[in-house]
Amino acid sequence: MTVHTGLLRLETEGEGQIVDLTEGVEAVVRQSGVSSGVVCVFVTGSTAAVTTMEYEPGGVADLRAALERLVPREGRYEHNVRNNDDNAHAHLRASLLGPSESVPLVAGRLVLGTWQQLVLFDFDDRPRRREVHVQVLS
Repeated sequence: MTVHTGLLRLETEGEGQIVDLTEGVEAVVRQSGVSSGVVCVFVTGSTAAVTTMEYEPGGVADLRAALERLVPREGRYEHNVRNNDDNAHAHLRASLLGPSESVPLVAGRLVLGTWQQLVLFDFDDRPRRREVHVQVLS
C-alpha cells in the first residue's frame, strides 16, 4: 500500500464556522497522482469536525440550527464547571460529528454526490489555526 499525505492549514473564526474543504482535498489527490484508492480527511483538535453536506447557505443554516437544538451553546456543562471554561458545547458537537471522513477515489476523482462537499466545522468559541490532514491510500 502506498500513502500520500497532504496538509491543509486554515485560519477559522470558530463559533460554528463551516469551511468547504473539497477543493483543497482534490488538490492533494491531484498532487498524489493516485487514481484509485481511498482518501481520509482528518482534523486535529477536539473542538472541530469533518463531515459531508450540501454546502450552501440554507443547508449551512439548517445544520447550525440543528446542532444548537441538540447541544445548546448556553447550558450547564460539567466541562465548563470543572475547567472554568465555556466551550463544552464545542467539544460535544465535534464529538457528535467526528474528526474524519473517508471517501473512495475512483479514476482520480473523489466519489462525492453532485451536491456533496467535504466540510470542516469549527465549533470553538474563538478563532483558531486548524490543520486538516489528508491521506491518499492506494
